[in-house]
Amino acid sequence: MTVSELSELAVRPWETARLLLRAPTADDLEAVFALHADPIANRFSASGPMPTREASAELLESWLAHWREHGYGYWAIASREEPQRLIGFGGVMNRCVAGVKGLHLYFRFLPQAWGQGLASEMALAALELVFDTLHEASVLAVVLPQNTPSRKTLERIGMLLKTSSEGGSLVYEMTAERFAQIPRTPPAPTPFGA
Repeated sequence: MTVSELSELAVRPWETARLLLRAPTADDLEAVFALHADPIANRFSASGPMPTREASAELLESWLAHWREHGYGYWAIASREEPQRLIGFGGVMNRCVAGVKGLHLYFRFLPQAWGQGLASEMALAALELVFDTLHEASVLAVVLPQNTPSRKTLERIGMLLKTSSEGGSLVYEMTAERFAQIPRTPPAPTPFGA
């Protein structure tokens, strides 16, 4: 992918049937903090709810730095009907998660957005970016074993359980070969509270 194509990813929102996915900005700090400090939204986070705005600022800066370096990264997510109201963050970044290095898929939504298939819809867009635009070989997702809703979402989009990490988290993987064989339509939503 050329530098100009990657630059366009940073300025042009990516759209799905129901979502608007855009590069985050420094103005998203309050939304990052609100989501990552919410105890319900972070019930399966290994580190728990984010304790301070400063920690949120560090997290957001790491996302912005990834966008500057690579031309893609985690998106700020809004519904197409309400583009000014963020409902989550997610996408793909090169990271080390639970001791596992690679290109990682991540998603976190406000509880009000759960159970509607929005995570699957965003995740499929992220996989299209990985395989159709970036031409990467694989993408990983790391989840705690008890995070049944996220595990079901990963399985519904076709990711396969690969292994466990050092800390006991589960590592899912999607390869380019597998992605080429799966349907491109979002699967049924994961039921709320599953």
